Amino acid sequence: MKKPTPDELAAAAGQTMADILAPDLRVVFCGINPSVYSVVVGHHFARPGNRFWPTLHASGFTPRRFSPDEDGKLIELGLGITNVAEPSSTAAADLSNEQIKEGGKILRAKIEKFEPKVLAVLGITAYRLAFDEPKAKMGLQEKTVGNTRIWVLPNPSGLNAHYHLPQLAELFKELREWVED
Repeated sequence: MKKPTPDELAAAAGQTMADILAPDLRVVFCGINPSVYSVVVGHHFARPGNRFWPTLHASGFTPRRFSPDEDGKLIELGLGITNVAEPSSTAAADLSNEQIKEGGKILRAKIEKFEPKVLAVLGITAYRLAFDEPKAKMGLQEKTVGNTRIWVLPNPSGLNAHYHLPQLAELFKELREWVED
């Protein structure tokens, strides 16, 4: 993938990305919103320093470490990608609470349509806002979207210093093992 220029990144602010969804997936991973970097290169979780791809592999979701430009291959593994909010930004903190709440409504409609086994929301704060669950904790949630269970995991962005790759991998592995049971 080519490295985006500053002008390309600036022009990508507020743009959207296509989801990677299909009916009856095992897990749909749900980021907070696409980065402008991802929008420019056309692949999810593409920003250097994002730990999504190494975490997927380390947790056993993928047989090897995929690169962002292989995001479309996740469907073959029963996995998908979407976002809570659709407009891209430099950082998730650039989104308003209202954008996250509105995105949650759109997200629920997508999940009702595609009916994955699990929606894995990557970011506790985004989940709390989008699903009006201010006291939610990490892990399996009581709330569902239709028959789809919801699991909250940490945001794998390199900007999230609260979790390192081994911790992320262990938490993602718990989800994978639950899905496989």
